[in-house]
Amino acid sequence: MRGLIGAIAAGMILTAAESAEAACPRDRLVVALDIGHGPDSPGATSARGRPEYAFNRDLTLRLRDQMHAAGITGAFLVTTADGGAPGLWDRPRIAGARGAHALLSIHHDSVQPQFLETGTLDGRPARYSRHARGHALFVSSKNLYAARSTVLARAIGQALTDWGLTPTLHHAEPIAGENRPLLDEALGIHDFADLVVLKAAPMPAVLIEAGVIVHPEEELEAQDPFRQDLVIDGIVRGLLAACPELLAP
Repeated sequence: MRGLIGAIAAGMILTAAESAEAACPRDRLVVALDIGHGPDSPGATSARGRPEYAFNRDLTLRLRDQMHAAGITGAFLVTTADGGAPGLWDRPRIAGARGAHALLSIHHDSVQPQFLETGTLDGRPARYSRHARGHALFVSSKNLYAARSTVLARAIGQALTDWGLTPTLHHAEPIAGENRPLLDEALGIHDFADLVVLKAAPMPAVLIEAGVIVHPEEELEAQDPFRQDLVIDGIVRGLLAACPELLAP
């Protein structure tokens, strides 16, 4: 949906954050884009058996391209020298070495094993769950720029909500493997204090769970270009709205 990002670049979308977006020197903004997981540790498995890493890579590549189209030419992928997936501690280090003002880690979500059920989808055996659906945002209270990270997460969360996307709150459930402190219920922002890519980042950092891919219907939505463009547009608009905080000394 080229029109969404194109409209941003042309200054045609009017929002409450328009002034901040318009004032942002986009060509100065350096953004590290981390593709969650990697080929050797692909993360969650979707309802129909696709690895999370494939979803993450598809969305992050499109996000980079759309950022460039919107004038954020400093957006780059966090990779090794040969284009591979870095280790967890290396990801924030690489982002810092390249002078990033913000680190965005792109993921897709799952649920705890007890909520998965076995059945069939499209005539094939499948493991899936309808326990949760929606996006979620994470910051780390141990990040050196925790307050700015939260500003960025709120701006992204608001932009996603403005597009009618609904956050999931299942990561705040008081159960093993979840129980993340909920910082903003309306926007789905959680504190994941010890998540390495967030706490070790020497700049504001946000992890974005773009959707719950073990949910059979949301798995299909996550691969739909229109839904991807809504998520991408929300991220770009949020980044531009938070730009003064990110570029502040």
